[in-house]
Amino acid sequence: MDENPTGNEADRSEIIFELHEELAATAERPVEQTPSRYIGEAEAIAADLIDAPTDRELIRDRATHIVSLLENVKETGDQAATERVETAKTLATKLSSEDPPD
Repeated sequence: MDENPTGNEADRSEIIFELHEELAATAERPVEQTPSRYIGEAEAIAADLIDAPTDRELIRDRATHIVSLLENVKETGDQAATERVETAKTLATKLSSEDPPD
């Protein structure tokens, strides 16, 4: 049996939804232009995951891409947005570390 830090399908769906919500909330904040581009792309990927099939490998791959994008965001120019990005990065990391199915 493989180790899955995200638990079952319902848990993964909840994490994906929370990930998207954290990233979407930054749109309401005064974020600098360059970080906003990375955050926007990560948000779009997270939005796709909400409606994506429950393919764990697909989720893991896209979450890894989100982590990569958010690694480029060191500072947003807004403390609340920076905190949301950090939370999103943690959630995406959790999804990306899930073992693929056998």
